[in-house]
Amino acid sequence: MYLVSIYFDEKTTSRMQGYITQVAKRSGNPFMIEKNVPPHLTISAFETRSEDQVISLFEETRDMFQSGEIIWCSVGAFFPNVLYLSPVLNTYLQELSEKVYKELLKTADVKVHKCYRPMQWVPHATIGKKLSKEEMLAAFAGAVWSVQQPGRADRFCKNKSI
Repeated sequence: MYLVSIYFDEKTTSRMQGYITQVAKRSGNPFMIEKNVPPHLTISAFETRSEDQVISLFEETRDMFQSGEIIWCSVGAFFPNVLYLSPVLNTYLQELSEKVYKELLKTADVKVHKCYRPMQWVPHATIGKKLSKEEMLAAFAGAVWSVQQPGRADRFCKNKSI
């Protein structure tokens, strides 16, 4: 599985890392910290045997992917074991999702995961992963989530999933 992700400006990264640390402390589950998972938002997840072709495609089209504003609005969960921050699905994110999808389809053997296709994608930034039910509850208990703040995506890249 390969991922296309965006990374954030320094201020947003620091704030997001704070949430990751808070979840790890409250839940007792340090997965995100131990695996050095940086704050990011995954735009696409896909399978391919043509890795070099996909890398070349994105290197050639890098300029069409611009930085943009991301407005964080809530905390969410993918049950049973993922806690995430949710941004507003604004024009920037919607168009970015569509552009990445269209570019990936230019490679013959790419299979985009169904949850990352336009209009099916739930934009999110994971702040806790592989959480048990008890760890999920502990992460939420007494937490103060002040996430309604703007941030900026400023880097775009493709990487292999963990």
